[in-house]
Amino acid sequence: MTPTSTQTLGTLDTTRWLRGQSNATKVLAVLFGTLVLTASSHVSVPMVPVPMTMQTLAVTLVGALYGWRLGGLTILVWLAQGALGLPVFAGGTGGLARFLGPTAGYLLAFPVAGALTGWLVERGWHGGRVALAFAAMLIGNALCLLLGGAWLAAMVGVQKAIAVGVAPFVLGGVLKSVLGAALLKAIGSGTRKAAHR
Repeated sequence: MTPTSTQTLGTLDTTRWLRGQSNATKVLAVLFGTLVLTASSHVSVPMVPVPMTMQTLAVTLVGALYGWRLGGLTILVWLAQGALGLPVFAGGTGGLARFLGPTAGYLLAFPVAGALTGWLVERGWHGGRVALAFAAMLIGNALCLLLGGAWLAAMVGVQKAIAVGVAPFVLGGVLKSVLGAALLKAIGSGTRKAAHR
């Protein structure tokens, strides 16, 4: 491993590493990312009308690790899988109806949130700077709540949307942001150790 690649891995710049890979590797990365997103959908606490899942953690992590372009693309591919009817969403569901119901705003917010998180991480908000990594994750989570809540408000009204689609998820968003920042720090430490071997 060259000194440049060691430094890159040490700063958790996996996005540069991915950019330099073959298209086949990028396709595999996208498919792996969609599997992670699907798995996160199946970790669910049933709530009405919006279930609590680990999706926002996975969305922000995919963006952080893949960068805004490949991360956003990965999330879009996952959404396309769901639109085609594959059981990739919460509760093992899929289909176009999910893009018209109460959770549609959250789904449509995911690629934007993932891309924004990736964009911030590419600019130094990564595991080497835990406070900034937490902020990047929190911004991604907040964007999901903002856009998802706005969609829900158009369906059920602002007060009800805040009561059932935003407020119950604020603490979870903060905790998932803490976990996401910790994972970025752990991955960054792991890549630095691997680079020095």
